[in-house]
Amino acid sequence: MGSYRTETVEEREATDIQAVRTRLLAEMERLTGMRRVLEEAAADPATELPAADRHPADTGSDTFERSKTLAILDRTDRHLADVDRALERLDRGEYGFCEACGEPIGPTRLSARPAARLCLRDQEIAEEQETAPR
Repeated sequence: MGSYRTETVEEREATDIQAVRTRLLAEMERLTGMRRVLEEAAADPATELPAADRHPADTGSDTFERSKTLAILDRTDRHLADVDRALERLDRGEYGFCEACGEPIGPTRLSARPAARLCLRDQEIAEEQETAPR
């Protein structure tokens, strides 16, 4: 019979951390590529025709599309910042803990959103505060 070597807790944690890092870096690469495409779309010179040569409805459509692109670009930038912060927390050994309450973020949430900064409860609270009338 051969001897079987079992993985130590430290080795398993190192493997898990490397898997998280790989996933975060892949997400950063994906978002960076998406950002590049969005920047090109926002700066499309095709929409820069003289106003006299354009129908007002076309101008309105172009303005709407550009606003939508800029909003997606803003959301992409925020998500990139979240990924960057997640990598920093991973380096400090703080990854996987809620920034608001300090409790562990559930594995299901981290699996769905590896750059999550808040546990589900605190995320819901934050979203309620964002949408509350002022």
